[in-house]
Amino acid sequence: MHPSVTPFASGLIERPDGARLYWETSGNPRGRPALYLHGGPGGGLGRGGYRRRFDPDLYLIVGIDQRGCGQSTPWAIDDLDGLERNTTPVLFEDIEAVRAHLGIDTWLLHGVSWGSTLALAYALAHPDRVTEVVLTAVTTGRRAEIDWITEGVGMIFPEAWSAFASGVPMGGRVVEHYAALLRSPDPEVRAAAADRWDEWESTHISLDPAWQSGPLHADPRQRQNFATLVTHYWAHDCFLPSEILSRAHELSDIPGVLIHGRHDVSGPAITPWLLHRAWPGSRLEIVESEGHGGAVEMMMTAHAIDDFAR
Repeated sequence: MHPSVTPFASGLIERPDGARLYWETSGNPRGRPALYLHGGPGGGLGRGGYRRRFDPDLYLIVGIDQRGCGQSTPWAIDDLDGLERNTTPVLFEDIEAVRAHLGIDTWLLHGVSWGSTLALAYALAHPDRVTEVVLTAVTTGRRAEIDWITEGVGMIFPEAWSAFASGVPMGGRVVEHYAALLRSPDPEVRAAAADRWDEWESTHISLDPAWQSGPLHADPRQRQNFATLVTHYWAHDCFLPSEILSRAHELSDIPGVLIHGRHDVSGPAITPWLLHRAWPGSRLEIVESEGHGGAVEMMMTAHAIDDFAR
């Protein structure tokens, strides 16, 4: 990993619908452009640890808080009616607005978890803008992955899942049930749903070797905002224009590296394996000792990003 750096520039971009997108740049202003796409949806850039995966002498590092979270405004929970405008194709437009604002022609994409889905979908929509792709804790947003993390993995944690799925109508999807609760006009209903969602997320990651007990999001507002965005996207199959795996062969001219933990119970290794098989020119690295994005995975990510700059 590289030394910690601070942004040399940041700002907010006004979008036509009233959203304001936070962006920041660090590293070398004349370096090779690289875009980091955070997880979630709704995870945000956080404290900026992502910057350590890029050599600051070689890369112009761009980070964006996706709409509705982080330092972008308004937050999803403060504009529930605006959720209708928060979709993956709109995120493409947001990314393009940042790229144009910064005067960047093409860039490397690095995404983690949901960020890997967004990176893949953006690369399929704008292949001429993408030079390379490095993904960690790989997801593709397909319904089978969403149903696994919200229902199938309950076979491993039946006690917790029974409480989590309590109240879901017979034959209904858990994620759709929670998406509706988190848009309830009753703030107490929304808060309780966010707490239950966070508890479930904390449960299904508990087999990760790096797991630490406690809530996934300690701050109640962040907890509710994260749950609202995640369920909104997952209940709509991530608003993907088409299934990523069925189109992965279209990425054949873009080199990619896929890094994934064997112990990732929430997102099993079958997903990056299938993606690798469908994507000529990609390389798959399985980390036998880790789960959903551990320290070794991040170190390997940094090495892969470095290799593309040499």
